[in-house]
Amino acid sequence: MNTFSVNDDKQQQKQKQKKLKSLPMAAGFCFYFLIIVVAFGASLEAANGKLSTKFYKSTCPKALSIVQEGVAAAIKNETRMGASLLRLHFHDCFVNGCDGSLLLDDTANFVGEKTAVPNNNSVRGFNVVDDIKAKLEKSCPGVVSCADLLAIAARDSTVYLGGPSWKVRLGRRDSTNASKSAAEASIPPPTSNLSALISSFAAQGLSSKNMVALSGAHTIGLARCTSFRDHIYNDTNINKSFAKSLQQICPKIGNDSVLADLDLKTPFSFDKFYYMNLLKKKGLLHSDQQLFNGGSADNMVNTFAKNTSLFFKDFSIAMVKMGNIKPLTGRAGQIRINCRRVN
Repeated sequence: MNTFSVNDDKQQQKQKQKKLKSLPMAAGFCFYFLIIVVAFGASLEAANGKLSTKFYKSTCPKALSIVQEGVAAAIKNETRMGASLLRLHFHDCFVNGCDGSLLLDDTANFVGEKTAVPNNNSVRGFNVVDDIKAKLEKSCPGVVSCADLLAIAARDSTVYLGGPSWKVRLGRRDSTNASKSAAEASIPPPTSNLSALISSFAAQGLSSKNMVALSGAHTIGLARCTSFRDHIYNDTNINKSFAKSLQQICPKIGNDSVLADLDLKTPFSFDKFYYMNLLKKKGLLHSDQQLFNGGSADNMVNTFAKNTSLFFKDFSIAMVKMGNIKPLTGRAGQIRINCRRVN
C-alpha cells in the first residue's frame, strides 16, 4: 500500500470539507452584499432626482402594505373615498409638482391650496391621509413622505375599485410651502374647453392622450352642483333627458352642494363607462363632454369606450408620468412628520 497516496487522499478530503464549510458564509455574504447594493442603488437614484419602485425596501419595508391597508379600510367605510384619494394626488401634482403641498394648512407665512377655487369644499380625504401617516410614523419614523403616501394611495384606490395597477415610483420629498394662487392657475376648472385642457396638461409635460386617459378617473366619484350647473342649463352638447334629470336636483340658484355621480352608470367601479357616457352626450361636466364634441380627442374616447384593457394600460402609463412631475428629491424639501404642517 502506498502511504503517499493515502496521505494525499486525506489531504484532498480536508480541502473539500473546508470549501463546503465556506460556501454558506460566501452565499450569505453575497446575499447581504446584494441587499446593500439594491438599497444603495435606490438611494442613489433618489439623490440624482430619479424615483425608484424599491425606494423603501430597506428603510420602511412595510410602507406599501400600511398604505394599502389604510386605503382599503377607508374605502370600505365610505366607497366615495377611493375617488377622493385619487383626486388628491392629481391636484397635488398639478401645483408645483408632486410634493404634498396640497396637504398643508394655512400658516402666517402662506395661504395654502385647500381653499383655492378648484379645491375649496371639494377636495377631501385629509383625515384618511392623517391616519395612514400616523401608522407610517409608528412603523418607521421620519422616512415616508406625504407626497409618496398620496401616490401610493392613488394607485391602491384605483385597484380597490376594480381599476389597473402599476408600479409606483417613490422617493419624493415634501414641500415646505404651498400656494393658493398657483393652485388656481394650474388646476383646470370644470368649465374648460378642449384646447384649454390640452394646454393645461401640456404645461405639466402630459400629452393629449395622457389627458384623455387621466380624465377617465371620472369613472368614479361625485361632483357638486356648482361644477355642472352651467353645463346642464347652457350647453347644447348634452343629452336633453339627462340634463333635465340633473336640473331636478341642481336648480339655477341654490343647492350648490348637491352631489351627482360623475359616471351615472357605475359611479363606484373603475371601468370604461365614463367614455361610453360621453358617446351618448352624458358627461356630467362641461370639461368631460369636451373630450367628445367633434374635436381631436374623439378618436381616443371612442377607442377607450371599446377597449377596457387599452384604457387601463394608458391610464397606468399616464399616472406614472404624472407622478413624476417635478418631484423634490435628495436633500430638497423634507419628510413631514405631520402632513398638515412643516416640521
